[in-house]
Amino acid sequence: MFAMCFYGLRQPLRQAYLPVPEPGPGQLLIRVRACGVCRTDLHVVDGDLPDPKPGVVPGHEVIGVVERVGERVGRFAAGQRVGVPWLGWTCGECPYCLSDRENLCDRPRFTGYTLDGGYAEYLVADHRYSFAIPDGYSDAGAAPLLCAGLIGYRSLRTAGDARRLGIYGFGAAAHIVAQVARHQGREVYAFTSPGDVEAQEFARSLGAVWAGDSTGPPPVPLDAAIIFAPAGPLVPAALRAVVKGGVVVCGGIHMTDIPSFPYEILWGERVVRSVANLTRRDGEEFLALAPEIPVRTSVETFPLADANEALRRLRAGNLHGAAVLIPDPAT
Repeated sequence: MFAMCFYGLRQPLRQAYLPVPEPGPGQLLIRVRACGVCRTDLHVVDGDLPDPKPGVVPGHEVIGVVERVGERVGRFAAGQRVGVPWLGWTCGECPYCLSDRENLCDRPRFTGYTLDGGYAEYLVADHRYSFAIPDGYSDAGAAPLLCAGLIGYRSLRTAGDARRLGIYGFGAAAHIVAQVARHQGREVYAFTSPGDVEAQEFARSLGAVWAGDSTGPPPVPLDAAIIFAPAGPLVPAALRAVVKGGVVVCGGIHMTDIPSFPYEILWGERVVRSVANLTRRDGEEFLALAPEIPVRTSVETFPLADANEALRRLRAGNLHGAAVLIPDPAT
């Protein structure tokens, strides 16, 4: 099978031809139809996340069709469309798994990082950590739901019942969570890179009541803020923007260092917290909710062989919405 593999820092992904993997007990062999390109993929290839699987196939927003099932698989059958997210396996034995916090598992495995992912024609995945994909979405349109959507949903839940919600970094996750927030009757205030008029217009087209530069304050105090941009200086900025008792949620897996800030902007029972990974409950809830809203994703597709170009565009901030890789259907 054709795949794009990561072999070392400061190197582009390399094309490779690998054996089609065999599904083991509890696993699905999935033929990939689409795989989203996520900022977490950048953190893997740029070295922000340590110790990836040697020669790993990145990609964890996977949409595909089950080709074969291994032993002890009861949830899916050949021919079903499924999605594979970032969290690919948990131990089921640590204190976190035993207290319904599997997203904090002590021995997790992650798709496209410690397990081979979807930048390939096939992958194997644990059936317990795979999701049925709702009808009404194309393969490319469904791919961003598997991480941008899921992490956005978990971040929104963590923000509580905030009516005025700020979103810093208006990319793949933000463009989905903004639709969920508007469906819930919240006001969305979008913060973009300075001067990014196109992103601000995109945010307003999705219902944001205001969109402006992340270097300035919003027009009104916010009840909560979610930060998707991996920029530590946004944390003090968001703290200054929220009211007493407000919550600032850091929604990324990696962020640059947070600079020191005066205690007075944290005082007043403001809260800063992170969101880590996802749970299967998050996935089931969000994938049931998305078609009800309905969430519509904005995607730009690339051939699988152009994965490096998609990553370059994402790194440069030249995407509004999500990039999605499509394997060549002729292979």
